Amino acid sequence: MALKASDLKVGDTHSEEICHELSRTQIVMYAGTSGDYNPLHSDDMFTKNAGYPGVFAHGMLTMGMTGRMLTNYVGDGRLTKYGVRFVSQVWPGDTLTAEATVKEVREEDGQQVVDLDIVTKNQDGTPVLTGSATARVD
Repeated sequence: MALKASDLKVGDTHSEEICHELSRTQIVMYAGTSGDYNPLHSDDMFTKNAGYPGVFAHGMLTMGMTGRMLTNYVGDGRLTKYGVRFVSQVWPGDTLTAEATVKEVREEDGQQVVDLDIVTKNQDGTPVLTGSATARVD
């Protein structure tokens, strides 16, 4: 069921757990799917030599999982803008929860849209991704 502009108000939130205890296998699977084989995501020795405690997830993996939360909320094919900033690493074992907050409901080019602020946090409440999105609503 599509979101209706008349049902939304500034400050409304939608959140969901998007990943429970991220596994190294998921990180490697994303590397294969994306073609991003940067050793920061797969080679502990390389990451330790680079000053990190170990491998960490691709930012785009976190962005993709957060995007799934958005489409679960607004519906498929309704996002018109989506942008993020990666603010902290995501480590194997992390559990992530993404939240969208209604910033504004407005009209754009004759269509009702909702502007959303987005934050994805790890199990400690540390933001790992922040951003915004706009979606068409009925």
